[in-house]
Amino acid sequence: MANSTLFQNTSSGIELLPNASPFHHSDMRENPLRTYIVGIIISICGNVLISVSLNIQKYTHVRQAQRGLKPYYTSRLWWCGVLLMGVGELGNFAAYGFAPASLIAPLGCVAVIASAIISVAFLKETLRATDIVGGILTITGTYVLVTFAPHNSTHITAMLVQYYAMSLTFVIYLFVEAVLFCVLLYLYKMQKLKHVVVVLLMVALLASMTVISVKAVSGMITESIKGNLQLLYPIFYVMLVVMVASCAFQIKFLNQAMKMFDATEVVPINFVFFTASAIVAGIVFYQEFDGLAPLDICMFLLGCLLSFFGVFLIARNRTQIKPQDRTFITMDKVPEGTQSLSSPRPALQHMDPWQTGLCAAGLANQTTARTICWTFLSGCAALPAFAEGSALRRTLYKRKNIFISKKEL
Repeated sequence: MANSTLFQNTSSGIELLPNASPFHHSDMRENPLRTYIVGIIISICGNVLISVSLNIQKYTHVRQAQRGLKPYYTSRLWWCGVLLMGVGELGNFAAYGFAPASLIAPLGCVAVIASAIISVAFLKETLRATDIVGGILTITGTYVLVTFAPHNSTHITAMLVQYYAMSLTFVIYLFVEAVLFCVLLYLYKMQKLKHVVVVLLMVALLASMTVISVKAVSGMITESIKGNLQLLYPIFYVMLVVMVASCAFQIKFLNQAMKMFDATEVVPINFVFFTASAIVAGIVFYQEFDGLAPLDICMFLLGCLLSFFGVFLIARNRTQIKPQDRTFITMDKVPEGTQSLSSPRPALQHMDPWQTGLCAAGLANQTTARTICWTFLSGCAALPAFAEGSALRRTLYKRKNIFISKKEL
């Protein structure tokens, strides 16, 4: 059995593995449910940490504005929130290497539930009946989609990613997505069509490429950690560049949407569009629904719809804060003369759970942190592969000497 595994891997273009590797891979194939559950747990924990971090940062901004203290970035509590956000995003990044992308993306609704619970429990927010109904629907939808999602555990290798990237289905999908993005960009830039759906559709199209590249990078890093080095293949760095570029443009368009529209309108629509694009990307690129029964597909989609509707109930139709009561500080700038505002003591009970946790600045900050954390983790994983080239080591040595000489001058 071991010899057949070795010859099969060799014929498919994968490197010849040592005797221990086929046993390890066969063990993982015999226990796909274990890998599947690990990915779900990591994703849920990561989303909870992100929700906690956003609430901590929001609370810090409100406290600094209320007391007229130093800027928010001088607070240790704010930096604790940033650290928690980084850990949560790293958890989401790792989860893509264990579970299907079509499952990890919808689990983002866990952050919505956690944010509402934290706001009510610790920030003394008002709990509405629609919040309870929305929470029940979101939890039910999450349970349904986790139960009926594809339970396969595919080992993402460089050869497999190359095979998927050159498939006819993905080429057609990429062409259609590029044409649609160009049309939307033309309407947005040239025709001045400033509509929330237009902007967030462009974000969703970019997000589909982000999901594809993130799962590829995370999967190849996971395989490299297991002993099957994948970081020497050019496709790894191609996917890394796609991941960084798509995340960066998402930040740009998402910030523009936040400036033009209200957060309670942008955030739920963005969640729905992002989840739908991630599911389609997983189906088209990674063929995650292959072999899935029609009933399972219908139940999975039903779970997604329940989660979408629950998020809309929690986020929409909330009482907006009056302009003179908006004394919380955005994350890009601390206004001067905060104590001269008309309402010097902002009441936390006037802020709803969604605005307290996943506010406009918080969502943009989360996307920025996601780009930085995912890029940093990928770069750290790629360092051993770079170190194997002696020419690169000599180049780094020369640069180090040049840096030292300039410093001495």
